[in-house]
Amino acid sequence: MTAPDGLGDRDALLEQAREQRGRNRLPEALATLARLEALHPQFSRLHQERGQCFVLLRDAPRAIAALHEAVRLNPTLPASWDMLEQLYRMGGDTAQAATAAQHLATLRQLPAAIVAANSLIADGAAAPAEAILRDYLHKDAGNVGAQRLLARLCSDRGAIEEAEALLRAMLDRAPDYDAARLDYAMLLLHQQKHCAARQEAEHLLRHDSENRAYLKLYGAACVGLGDHEAVIDLYARLLADPPKSATEIAELRLWRANALKIVGRRDEAIANYHAALAARSDYGVAWFGLANLKTYRFSDTEVARLRAAEAAPDVAELDCIYLCFALGKALEDRADFAESWAYYARGNALRRRTSRYRPHAAHACAQRMTQTLTVDFFAARAGWGVADPAPIFLVGLPRSGSTLIEQILASHSHVEGTQELTEISRYAAELCGSDPESGLPLHAEALERLTAADASALGARFLSDTGAYRRTDRPFFIDKMPNNFWQIGLIHLILPNATIIDVRREPLACGFSNFKQLFGTTNQEFSYGLDDIAHYYRAYRDMMRHWDAVLPGRVLRLRYEDVVDDLNTSVRRLLAHGGLAFEPACIAFYTTERSVRTSSSEQVRQPIGRDGLTQWRHYAPWLGRLRDTLGDAVTDDRS
Repeated sequence: MTAPDGLGDRDALLEQAREQRGRNRLPEALATLARLEALHPQFSRLHQERGQCFVLLRDAPRAIAALHEAVRLNPTLPASWDMLEQLYRMGGDTAQAATAAQHLATLRQLPAAIVAANSLIADGAAAPAEAILRDYLHKDAGNVGAQRLLARLCSDRGAIEEAEALLRAMLDRAPDYDAARLDYAMLLLHQQKHCAARQEAEHLLRHDSENRAYLKLYGAACVGLGDHEAVIDLYARLLADPPKSATEIAELRLWRANALKIVGRRDEAIANYHAALAARSDYGVAWFGLANLKTYRFSDTEVARLRAAEAAPDVAELDCIYLCFALGKALEDRADFAESWAYYARGNALRRRTSRYRPHAAHACAQRMTQTLTVDFFAARAGWGVADPAPIFLVGLPRSGSTLIEQILASHSHVEGTQELTEISRYAAELCGSDPESGLPLHAEALERLTAADASALGARFLSDTGAYRRTDRPFFIDKMPNNFWQIGLIHLILPNATIIDVRREPLACGFSNFKQLFGTTNQEFSYGLDDIAHYYRAYRDMMRHWDAVLPGRVLRLRYEDVVDDLNTSVRRLLAHGGLAFEPACIAFYTTERSVRTSSSEQVRQPIGRDGLTQWRHYAPWLGRLRDTLGDAVTDDRS
């Protein structure tokens, strides 16, 4: 079995040190371990080997220190606990010896295979750990501890369906295995199955109503379902109930601030962001939270603190990314566009370095879909799906103005705003598979195997699944997931009477707005490079041209610039397309009180402005590459 990158050299150095110790060449062994530590400081077995060297050198204090570091990194090292027990007994420390002996006894009660797998996992050797567990489960298929470990490994390597099946089967056999239920709930949360995750959290809380991990899980599921008011009080309760570390205080303050921002309690949100920074001054995501309000202006002192945090030699990469985007916004507000650009560019470069996204994936997906979903394809499937007109889909690129259109529509007495729902993309992944580099549908031809009954079932499933996000009995509701432009064909098949609106913005303005927006750790991965943004925009334009050709009149195109220039006419056109009567509240959209989850939440609570039309021009000297790669899309964006 091939070792993961870097682990082969790591294990070879450890074996070299063991061989040197075996020949009693202890200084050489310690030198080899020092080299190993420089490369892999978190490798527990190097510290265990160092402890063994110091035992032979009769240096008990340094042996104990090394062995304690080994078990801190990896508590499942029987040899380390055994040596610690002996060393403490020799030194007369019976209390510490008893503690070590208890750890050793606990490990000895477990199957050796599970201890070995745990030890390998702690040291990052997932593949051999998985092999050991699968072999063990052939002999003891009902061992829930081994199954839980295997499920964790499957989840870590992306085999989500297998992990979910393992955990579900385990809970069927051992329904009171709360640690496994927590794993299962976290897996559901990771898949954005928020309703199911909340049900599991509620089950756990019935067993232990004060468990902080269960309460945080419940809060995260509520956030996913849009229940932000509930978590504001939940996080306040957790903050009021010690003990807490500074890190936990910062996290809870951040989460509470985000919820307060979404429901429109801006001043309280700012106070909680500041409280998060009081607990941890270099907390990049809290600095970014303030910047992402869009209306917050950093003081001179705050800008100095931001600069110092970003430049610190020990700043974590994720913090650095958030800090760069926050500095970009702070300096943009001060009209220091050159330095602002430098920080935006640095933040994007760091973020893109961790991304698997490659621009060819979008082009390839567009080709696959246009080849399969033709005029004849849809003609042969006319009348399929559920005829319910309730859903309104807002599609397009992020930062195109869709939050504004959502706010306008949600100000109508017959329309409920929800959020960016993931159901349609999940159905597409179930049917067509998902490209690992982009998350886009992989096998569009799989839709040819869909039957009329399948289409109706999916339409009904969508209406049922999205009910968890609805809070009113208004007849229409909005799904604002912009990426659904890829799935217009699927939407038409399963919900033929749904309203679909393509919100479009001038390409350079939209492209730059994406570049300067950090979307989190996993979302919109095309947005961290100018070339990637341009290629993605062109793929989007090609897909919308295709839908217009094969489903003429199905999608209303609404340009952000037209809405800004003539709000009244645009609103009337928008409402008429959805079969809605005009209501003045849609013009006064900024007075509507509702939760808004996107980065434009504060902007849509103000009257419409024209700043967004020209902001990109301040950065024109650095956008030549975006313009060149967009090509004719710059002048041809109305098609």
